[in-house]
Amino acid sequence: AATAPRIPSTRLALHHFDTSYSLHLGALWPSVRAALLCEQKYGALLNNFAAAGHVPQELELLNATDFVSEASQKVQQWQRGAAAGEAARRCQEGSEMSPPLCASISSKIKCYTFPRGDITRFRPARPDSLGLLDYYLMDAASLLPVLALNVQPGDFVLDLCAAPGGKTLALLQTGLCGHLAANDISISRTKRLYQILHSYVPKEVRDTVSVTSYDGRDWDQVKGGTFHKVLVDVPCTTDRHSAMEEDNNIFHKRRTKERQMLPMLQLQLLMAGILAAKPGAEVLYSTCSLSPLQNECVVE
Repeated sequence: AATAPRIPSTRLALHHFDTSYSLHLGALWPSVRAALLCEQKYGALLNNFAAAGHVPQELELLNATDFVSEASQKVQQWQRGAAAGEAARRCQEGSEMSPPLCASISSKIKCYTFPRGDITRFRPARPDSLGLLDYYLMDAASLLPVLALNVQPGDFVLDLCAAPGGKTLALLQTGLCGHLAANDISISRTKRLYQILHSYVPKEVRDTVSVTSYDGRDWDQVKGGTFHKVLVDVPCTTDRHSAMEEDNNIFHKRRTKERQMLPMLQLQLLMAGILAAKPGAEVLYSTCSLSPLQNECVVE
């Protein structure tokens, strides 16, 4: 142990991914691997609480676009095409038409990204006259669970593993949460969540958010069966971080047991999220890993 060359955690992670994901993803793996190893590309989540009406125009001049509204337009085009095809089919069969599908993407969430292949960096966020920052830089894919959760007016929402706070902030941007509970077991990460809330959210809105540091697995003992929407964004192998950063890397040899126990932890957190929900509520489970063991297998 003392004389063997030390293998970096990032190389251990990449070897693990090459072994498992090449089987899982097949011919897609080389391009996914390249994406994992590319420089991280951020989106700019606009802060609706800041006086920053000039920001969209400023970003559009830089050739950035709001991927949420673009996606919504594509969904509507697809629905129109699908509805036309369905109408033709039903006319041939002589059956009645069904109403078109509804796009369930919050129009209040706006996140600007640069086009594919463009890795231009956004300028640092700036404060408005009240000190609220104009946008929050995050991985745009992190917005997808929030959009899929489809919060409705007055919903009681639980973000079970909330820190560092990007998804919590995005949930508040919808302006629809009747109450938002943001929980994370890590007190140091919860401090980061508090910082984000103070930097982006006015006091009257912060007062509708309760921040706690319980073990998420025990949440049903705190407040079970009370939420309309529950986001369970669990700790995982965080594939990009594991392949790129030595700091706090879960593939470090000292963390092998912790890594192997992740699917069990994820399952326990998902069960707690289900128990936190009201009957008829919706629970959304997400990771930032490609691993079927941490995704499909946990849900199954």
